[in-house]
Order: sequence, then C-alpha cells, then structure tokens
Amino acid sequence: MVVTRVAASYVQLLYEFLEGEGVDAERVLGLPPSPQEHFVSMSVWQAMLAKVQALDGRPALGLRIAEKISPRHFGVVGYAALACDTLADALLRLERYHASVYDANLAQLQITPKGVCIEWGVSRGRPGALVDETAIASLVQLARDITGRYWPITEVAFVNPRPDDVTCYEDFFGCAVRFDQPRTRLVIAAEFLALPVRKTDPALLADLDRQAQELLARVSAVPASVEAWRRSLVPLIREGRATLAELSALHHTSPRSLQRRLAEHGMTFQSLLDDTRFQLARNYLLESSLDLVEMALLLGYSEQSAFTRAFRHWTGMAPAQWRRQQLSQPQAQAA
Repeated sequence: MVVTRVAASYVQLLYEFLEGEGVDAERVLGLPPSPQEHFVSMSVWQAMLAKVQALDGRPALGLRIAEKISPRHFGVVGYAALACDTLADALLRLERYHASVYDANLAQLQITPKGVCIEWGVSRGRPGALVDETAIASLVQLARDITGRYWPITEVAFVNPRPDDVTCYEDFFGCAVRFDQPRTRLVIAAEFLALPVRKTDPALLADLDRQAQELLARVSAVPASVEAWRRSLVPLIREGRATLAELSALHHTSPRSLQRRLAEHGMTFQSLLDDTRFQLARNYLLESSLDLVEMALLLGYSEQSAFTRAFRHWTGMAPAQWRRQQLSQPQAQAA
C-alpha cells in the first residue's frame, strides 16, 4: 500500500482559513503540526478537510481555502519559485519538487499546442474531490499570486464526479471545468508563461536567509572579510547566482581584485563557495527538519542528486547517512 503525504506547511493553510472565518481551528482540528513535522499523512489531511466541510456546508470549499495560499505554505518550494524570473521557470521548479509538498500523484508537465499542460494521474490512488480541488486551486492561486495578476486558465479537468453547481469553479478558473475525466489536468496558455515573478514575499526570503546566516555565524571564527563574503553568498546560492562576478558586484569590486583578496586568505572563489555550502549543509542536517530535496534547493543545486554527490565528496558519506551518524553519537556517548 502506497502511503502518501502533504507538507505540514500546506496543512497550516487550513488552520488559517478557519481562523479567517472566525472559527477556533484547534477546537475543530486539534493542535496544528509541530515545527518538527515536515509531512502529514494523506489520511489525516482528508479527515481534516472532511471535518471542515461538515462544519462549513457550502460548496467548493477547496477553492475558498486556496484563496488564502501564499508561497510560504509551499515551504522551500514556494521560496524557490519566488527566486525564478518567469512563471514558466517557477512552474518547472514546482513540477520538479512537487513531491516535497504533495505526493499523492506526481505532476507531469508537457508542452501542447494550447500551452503548458500539467497532469496528475491516479496511479497512487484517488484522494477525493476536496483534496484534489484544494491542491489544483492552490497551485493556480500561487501562480497568480507570484505574477501579481489574475489570468484565466485555458483548461481544467478533474477525475472526480461533477458537483451540482459548477459556476463557482468556472468563476475561479476563468474557463469551463470538466469532471469525470481520466486524469486531472490543467492547461495554462503560452502567453502567460513569460510573466515575470514578483518577489513579493520578503518575509519568507528574509527569514530563510537569516536562518542561514545565523548558522554560518556559529561556525568557527574567520576573518571579517571572509565572513562578509560568506554572508553575501547566502542569497546568491539560493537564487542560483553564486558566481565570482555576482559576488564581486555585491562588494563593488572587480572579479580580479576579489580573486586576489581571496588568495591572500589562501582561498579561491570555488573553495569559498564549497566551504559555505558545506557549513550550511552540516547545520541544516543537524538543526532543522528540512528534507534533502529542500536542502538541495536552499544550497543552490538543481537536483537532490547533485547535492548528494557534493556532500559525499566533502565527507565520504551521503547526507542521510551522515545525519544518522551524527545524531546517534550523543546517544552512544550517553550509553
């Protein structure tokens, strides 16, 4: 039996929806996921939505929940989407790391004559209308939010039965919505893919950068200039712009001058970048609940496998193996 999950940050959206409706969310749903929980099982998520539906009683609950979505509810994946230049880039990033937020049925993205098509099959089960509608509407709302404007979807289809009234669905998506289809399907017109992404969640970006910089500050002392370069690398790393030219520009110097100053400390740009990534990776593994996909994103790697290869080069171990070994040491010493 396949066990599927949703991200705890995504579940938090339901609590905020209820509070916005003037309902005591904890009374209805119990305590929210703890900061240490990264995932909530799909069965728990289904039960939560069912409780809210029974309490609310109105149609299209998933659409109304989705209207409250923001990048932070998608965790590091939402954060990564904000670092993209265009909607097309953000959708590709969301597809690649989809499973770190919602792994019921994995998304498949393809180019069609109508535009970009994102499809979800049923190979891992049918979570139900509430789960599907909340997920698809949340993705659409996020895409509209990060581009800063409403735009109609070209095509929407659900595997679930047709509800009595589809008016609210057509109003939300801006197109005809089909039900009882073999696959859940979303088509976005090509004309919207070039829309620039607004960097409109500075609190999320600042919080993650602050955490990264605090982790670096706890590493053994280094000269002030090296510490300044490390701190400047944090946003460059997460945005995939960690190059000598970009770092030089931030410090108002030429690449050649920065290379010379690095050499005075016995370093190269690559060694500075590798050391910064390594220090961040070690601390993320020991002091956070991030999974490896999220760590790879924060460290500027395009794929988890690239992060794993780099970490194995640094330590001789895969990240998960290193984490288990480090976390078991205090227990072993206590025994």
